[in-house]
Amino acid sequence: QVQLVESGGGLVQAGGSLRLSCAASGSISSFHAMGWYCQAPGKQRALVARFTTFGNTNYAHSVNGRFTITRDNAKNTLYLQMNSLKPEDTAVYYCNAFRPGFGNPAWGQGSQVTVSS
Repeated sequence: QVQLVESGGGLVQAGGSLRLSCAASGSISSFHAMGWYCQAPGKQRALVARFTTFGNTNYAHSVNGRFTITRDNAKNTLYLQMNSLKPEDTAVYYCNAFRPGFGNPAWGQGSQVTVSS
C-alpha cells in the first residue's frame, strides 16, 4: 500500500504563492501516476495537475500557466507550486497516487488552501 501525507497549505492573499508537498511512503514507485486534485465546498473533487504513468503532465485549464507540478522520485515527494493564486483556487487539495494493476488509488488527508481577495 501507498501512504501519502500533504503539507504546505495555508492562507494567502490573491496574487500570492504557495507550494504544496506530498510525501509518499510504502509501495510507491516511479511507475505510479501521481497528481493533485482539489475539492471546493459543494463541488466535486477535480483534477488540478498530474503526472501520468508515462511521465507526461496534465493540467486543468484553470491553472495552466500558474501552477507547476514536479516530482522528486529520489525523495518520493510530489510538489505543486501555485503562483498568482486567485480566490477561486480556494479548496482542499489532495494528493493522489495510482498504478494500474497495483491496488486502489491512494489519497492523502488533504491540505486546505484559502486565497483571500
